[in-house]
Amino acid sequence: MSIEIKVPQLPESVADATLVTWHKQVGQAVTRDENLADLETDKVVLEVPAPVTGVLKELRIVAGTSVTSGQVLAVLEEGAAAVPAKATAPAPAPVAAKSAAVAAPAAAANDNGKLAPSVRRMVEEKQLDPSKIPATGRDGRITKGDVVEYLDKPAAKAAPAAAKSAAPATVGAAGRQDQRVPMTRLRARIAERLLEAQHTQAQLTTFNEIDLKAVMDLRAKYKDGFEKKHGVKLGFMSFFVKAAVEALKKFPTVNASIEGNDIVYHEYYDIGVAVSTEKGLMVPVLRDVDLQGYADIEKNIGSFATKAREGKITIEELTGGTFSITNGGTFGSLLSTPIVNMPQSAILGMHATKERPMVVNGQIEIRPMMYVALSYDHRIIDGREAVQFLVTIKDCLEDPARLLLSV
Repeated sequence: MSIEIKVPQLPESVADATLVTWHKQVGQAVTRDENLADLETDKVVLEVPAPVTGVLKELRIVAGTSVTSGQVLAVLEEGAAAVPAKATAPAPAPVAAKSAAVAAPAAAANDNGKLAPSVRRMVEEKQLDPSKIPATGRDGRITKGDVVEYLDKPAAKAAPAAAKSAAPATVGAAGRQDQRVPMTRLRARIAERLLEAQHTQAQLTTFNEIDLKAVMDLRAKYKDGFEKKHGVKLGFMSFFVKAAVEALKKFPTVNASIEGNDIVYHEYYDIGVAVSTEKGLMVPVLRDVDLQGYADIEKNIGSFATKAREGKITIEELTGGTFSITNGGTFGSLLSTPIVNMPQSAILGMHATKERPMVVNGQIEIRPMMYVALSYDHRIIDGREAVQFLVTIKDCLEDPARLLLSV
């Protein structure tokens, strides 16, 4: 029985997707729920699972093509046996040419079953055997860093060199070459949204600095007991999320957004926490954080970060925040001006914590200091509100008891 493999129903906010990679070729056996292809949308990578066990009979879409919900991608013959190599039905010429170079590593990747879509794509592009790459990720997963480290080894350089030679390149002055690579849909969408935010909103940024000694002392005192009880480490982000909620309650305009000529005041607190992945920045949303405890926030942040980096996060988890927090300090940034994540009206930027001499009660002391930034839409948020919002966060973190007492 022939079964059509179709594009899954895409979320309402997504018009189309790009077929990035085929992981099976015509004539190959597939098992139920095995991933046949990767579809990349503006926000996430979706997998196309096989509905039944059988043999791939026909590929109808070439990798690199834009597709829409319900469009037929391939035909699967249920219950059939794999076709011997000599008798394999010919795939359409464009499909065969596109897939020949990656067929072997793709099969190895599927046998491994522990590759995130982005890592799998890198393995296929470099024509690597995943079974030879030492894995350091959770549950034995191969990370992008593992692939990069493997490629740095002399024994692995021969194969990638062959793959690179086929990449389109232009020869410049003195024999130097430029490699031209098209943007991914996600990167293109990020660029589009950043430009839209700058062109639409009247964005300004205000700055302050926070003495984190009280928070660091609190973490040092309770981190072991916290982790033992809740099974998650007590990080800095949960303190900043809680402080942001207190500030948003005092200044509801910062938690609002503009729709047409209306200002929509959100009476809930869904905070997006930026996560960096090899594909670009993603901002999963923590829902109703005012109702969550520190342990809940830390667990949810960790879960979202893992899912985002493994390409398993859903569009729903990236949609609908009312305020965002981004931490450039993880990469060493000392100061920056983050761009507001539309349609939100403000974003908090955290930075690296550095020991600096500070005057405390008339005495010079070495304190762990962090610069923080609040970028905001000046159309609805006045400078006074922005400054006082950031001061509220500063007060909450320099005296964490305020977070418990909501003062």
